[in-house]
Order: sequence, then structure tokens, then C-alpha cells
Amino acid sequence: MRHRLECKPDTVVWGFLSPDVPEVLRIESGDAVLIDTVNPVGMPQERPHDWLKEHGVEVMGSVVDTLEIVGTVEKGEGPHILTGPIWVNGLRAGEVLAIDVLSVRPRPPFYGVNYSRPGAGSLPSLLSEPWCKVIALDVERQEAKFSSRLRLPIAPFMGTMGVAPLTRTSSIPPGAHGGNLDLKDLCPGAALYLPAQVDGGLFFVGDGHAMQGNGEINLTALETSMQCELRFTRHENCVLQGPLAETESDYLVLGLDTDLNLAAEQAARRTLRVLQWAAGVSESEAYALCSLVVDLEVTQIVDGVKGIHARIPKHLVRPEAKGTRWGPPPTLV
Repeated sequence: MRHRLECKPDTVVWGFLSPDVPEVLRIESGDAVLIDTVNPVGMPQERPHDWLKEHGVEVMGSVVDTLEIVGTVEKGEGPHILTGPIWVNGLRAGEVLAIDVLSVRPRPPFYGVNYSRPGAGSLPSLLSEPWCKVIALDVERQEAKFSSRLRLPIAPFMGTMGVAPLTRTSSIPPGAHGGNLDLKDLCPGAALYLPAQVDGGLFFVGDGHAMQGNGEINLTALETSMQCELRFTRHENCVLQGPLAETESDYLVLGLDTDLNLAAEQAARRTLRVLQWAAGVSESEAYALCSLVVDLEVTQIVDGVKGIHARIPKHLVRPEAKGTRWGPPPTLV
């Protein structure tokens, strides 16, 4: 079945994920949901209409939703407005929820914002005052108009996709529940696998990005209000310790920690187990394969809890799997 979930004051939270928020939609495993999201980054809570006029942003579509939400919804610990939560019938705590990304597209009016401020980003002492750039999107050409000379290709994805953690948590740091992963590979055709922390999962989504480089170095990506279609599937016979992702070509094993070295170590240890399952090799052989075929890449370094993902090319460890989806491994990873 296909559902529709709009982005309104009664279907969002602002700045946190929590198991105590009543679900706004109940679905069955295998259902797809077309979801609207908004991204308020850069827009001030005070005098937002002046900011919109200054930057030539039309008050329509997602901007109308954003203004209604920022004017009525209480802001929590983080900056992200998240649509949800969605309850998946039959999903139990400890089971795995697969989220297939079917589509992600910017909502009109077509613009994105890159924002940074003193004390933030990977170079916290660089700026002396907040910096904001509003960038027009050409959705027909799939380009962002950074300047009169620079046209940058966009690759939309959702920066935040997560199930409810065990307790109320800021939307900024990612964790075992997923959340603010900022993994740019989660474009259409990808899947994210999350361990449900509570019954029903209680899934939240937001923080749309029109484009982002690995690292998200200056604090934000090209922040954009998005419409996404996601399919949700319950996997009851596998157990995960944290998020995994999959594309047609790669498995992406995530490590998350405030210390980037420890995040890399976590990703490497989890990768050993994935390789033992995927390639049918011993632990020592998997350790060797980590050096031979796996790339460690920085996901993001600006959310307090930093991310490293290990990229496993599927065709190198299981040639017959090229261009196919494996699904989550049944073993503890």
C-alpha cells in the first residue's frame, strides 16, 4: 500500500527524536509512504518574511509549511524539523527496519541554503560572524547555481532518517538509531537498515540535502525542503548493533563516535563481520580483505558524534551479487 504524509505542525517534531511522541501514521511492513519535509536552516525565527524577501524566495509550497511550523511548533534541542513518527505494525524492538529510498526530490520553491557560524564546522575559528548563502536550484538540469560561473550537480538525499531512540535525544548526533547520519549515498536506489529500539520503530525523516561532500566540512550541506518516497520492511530474523546501508554496488558499514579514530575502529570491526558473512572467509581473511578492497570514508565530522563508513564493493567479494540487493545480514553486525 502507498500512503501520503504531509508536513504540518501536527505531523512534525523540531530538534529531537523520542519514543514518547505519538505516531502520526501506522503502516504495514512493505508499505511505501510519500513524505513531505521542510528544512528551516538559515531562516531566522524572528522576521522570517524579511529574510525571504531579502533572498528573493517566493512564499509558496514548502515555505508556507515552514512558516506555519516555525510559528507554532516548540523548538527542541536541535535545528532539524522531522516529519513523523511512523509506526510499522509488527516491528519489535531488536528487529531490523529496512528503509528503501524510492525517490527524493526538492519541493518548490526551488532553493537551498548553506550555513555556517563561528565556533562550528570543522574550522570553528575561521568565521567571525554567521555566514549564509541561498542557492537557486535548476531542477530540470539537476544543478545548483552557486555563482554565475559555477553550476554544481545536485544529488538529493535525506540527511536524517532514524527510528526513535530509547530516550528523547537531540536531532544533531547520529547513533545506533540512525538519525542525522548525513550519508550522501542514501540517494534513490539505496537502502538503510536500522535496529529498532522500541516497538513499532517510530521512524522520523527530515534534513533534506540537495548535495553534500563527504565530511560536510563547513557545518551544513545544501539544505533543502524535500519530498521523499520510502518503503519500510520488517526483518525479524537478523540483529544489528547500528546502521548499515546498501546500494546496488556497495555495502556501507557505519562507525559512529565522538572520536573519529574510534568511529573508524567501530566501522572496521563491523566490516570484518560483514565480510565473513558475505565472502565466507575467516576473521583473519576478512581482516586482509579490509585492506585490499574496502575504502574507509569520512561521512561527516560536524555533528559531535562523527561518522566513518566502510565501502565494500559487492562484486569483489561476491561476484554474482553485482547489481543486486543483499538485504541486511542475519548475523550480529
